[in-house]
Amino acid sequence: MSMAENTPKLSKTTLPATGDRELKLADFKGQALVVYFYPRDNTPGCTKQGQGFRDHYEEFQALGCEIVGVSRDTLASHERFAAKQEFPFPLLADTEEKLCNEFDVIKEKNMYGKKVMGIERSTFLFDARGKLVQEWRKVRVPGHVEAVLEAVRELA
Repeated sequence: MSMAENTPKLSKTTLPATGDRELKLADFKGQALVVYFYPRDNTPGCTKQGQGFRDHYEEFQALGCEIVGVSRDTLASHERFAAKQEFPFPLLADTEEKLCNEFDVIKEKNMYGKKVMGIERSTFLFDARGKLVQEWRKVRVPGHVEAVLEAVRELA
């Protein structure tokens, strides 16, 4: 497979989203888009990451950029998580791992000495034409949102 075939794209896969919607990444063509994959709702790292995107959301919006969070949690879990954290951006429920597989973020992880398959925290930045311009894999939460915001500023 060529590198181009492996490059994540603005998917046409439709998923349930918070706010009683169904969305696909292709809906966001025409504006920059940050897609971040995270392991689980209401866990410390995932909460901090989401809060970072929430706290900088107006800055992303001012640069013409939307944000979408994705995990394998159910829509009901996402709705509770988004409401509790006051996330202004949608969370997509990828319970069947369709988008996760398209972006190759399901990896073997070690949980308390046991091997499990789970989402590797990853973020992808697309420009307004829908072209992938940057990706971050094996993300560490501290400083990450600021690094993504800086990359978005460089697009402007």
